[in-house]
Amino acid sequence: MTAAMNVARLNIRAAASGALDAAARLWFAAAAIGQAMFLYYIVLVYGPTTLTGNFQAWNLNKSLLRGYVPGDTPGNLAFAGHVLMAAVITFGGVVQLVPQIRARAPAAHRWVGRAFMVTAMAASLVGLYMTWARHTGNLVGSIGISLDAALILIFATLAWRTARARDFASHRRWAMRAFLAANGVWFLRVGVSAYGMLRHAVGDVLPEISAFFAVWNYGAYLFPLAVLELYFRARERGGPAARSAMAGGLVVLTGVMSVGIAGAWFGFFAPVLSKL
Repeated sequence: MTAAMNVARLNIRAAASGALDAAARLWFAAAAIGQAMFLYYIVLVYGPTTLTGNFQAWNLNKSLLRGYVPGDTPGNLAFAGHVLMAAVITFGGVVQLVPQIRARAPAAHRWVGRAFMVTAMAASLVGLYMTWARHTGNLVGSIGISLDAALILIFATLAWRTARARDFASHRRWAMRAFLAANGVWFLRVGVSAYGMLRHAVGDVLPEISAFFAVWNYGAYLFPLAVLELYFRARERGGPAARSAMAGGLVVLTGVMSVGIAGAWFGFFAPVLSKL
């Protein structure tokens, strides 16, 4: 009887672990698709316009507070660098999270990781300049962007240090935190799109999008980071119930994120691409 019960417990634990791993892969697949769409948008909109000097085309994106500003050469250069670095961050971050590349091409993983970390840190510093010197938002929004930039700098530094110390378990955790923080702008658009579609679906009984935006300006990176910490705890120390609950939560969040990805494409990205 005891042996049978032990086998049953092991089976339940294995099933819960398998469900959590599957949910994590599902989330990553959805995020990778969304990131690929974002990268496609960045490359097509900002690559040719920047290289050809057609900076006025940046203002086709009406959601930008300050894109191209005539006469503001430092600000325009900062914006161009920031956007083009976002392409490196988007591509490099996704590549770094693919375990097959890490296992089969460790040299590529290391070099792409270095490029990601350096670019993320540089983009954070440029973002701080744009926020405070170019005044691209209100005080609440500027503080939110600055906090995200600080977290990126901290996480990237710790990911680098732990890699050099060959503490790869800690390195992976810090690298994943850096990935989520560095994609705060992407999560911002996805979250706002998902909320807007939900608000429309329920008859506009929810608060205005502007109110949600003020909160999500911080939540766009703090919420994914909080979910990541829960995932770490469930995966490393959680029992079958905790792992199953985390798996279910990830599936729900993946569904919401997928809705937001579709909304961001049709609401933010596709209208700009259609005007090129």
